[in-house]
Amino acid sequence: MKKVILITGASRGIGAATARLAAARGYAVCVNYLKNRQAAEAVVAEIEGGGGRAIAVAADVADEAQVVRLFETVDRQFGTLTALVNNAGILETQMRVEDMDAARLNRILAANVTSCFICAREAVRRMSSRHGGSGGAIVNVSSAASRIGSAGEYVDYAASKGAVDTLTIGLAREVATEGIRVNAVRPGFIYTDIHASGGEPGRVDRVKAFVPMQRGGHPEEVAAAILWLLSDEASYATGSFIDLAGGR
Repeated sequence: MKKVILITGASRGIGAATARLAAARGYAVCVNYLKNRQAAEAVVAEIEGGGGRAIAVAADVADEAQVVRLFETVDRQFGTLTALVNNAGILETQMRVEDMDAARLNRILAANVTSCFICAREAVRRMSSRHGGSGGAIVNVSSAASRIGSAGEYVDYAASKGAVDTLTIGLAREVATEGIRVNAVRPGFIYTDIHASGGEPGRVDRVKAFVPMQRGGHPEEVAAAILWLLSDEASYATGSFIDLAGGR
């Protein structure tokens, strides 16, 4: 069966690394992005330069109508979806809970939680044997923050990733007899651009001393775990988590 993957937030960081590795493993890749068209098209060009197939599709995955259009584009361009990576996510400036307002919380939850639910819904409608599908796999990109809490910095982000963990467990059990596996990765301190969104681009170097391995991680290390969970080698894994946090 032809392998088709949709990766949300794939123009940079973990998403881009996953797109490149998926293409190398034979997937036709949809590189979803929000605003940075140039970066997304650069990922596509790299994949095509290596002989792979890829498209870049703009969509705000916190918006239900845009998610539906995104999946319909994949249907038209590549055919039946076999893999989804819910990678898109945001964080905002480091802040204590006592200073957060509802608008910030709603932005975080829409981007990090609602998006995963709606994308998973669309994937299940295509993959599930209940709907005539041939199965597939979903990997949610959570965070070690869901276990740690990110006190004094990103408790809202951590809470949103806790919701992603719960979605992973619940959905995995819901579709386990329908040919779909649902798992998650929980990265720790990874060298990506997301830290700049929180106001501290060099955050990984500041906190790496708290990691037992004494270093930050790299997007490619997370991508490798994601592709394993999507592969047949992980055929008995569902509702499972891989922590990629250097022992933290």
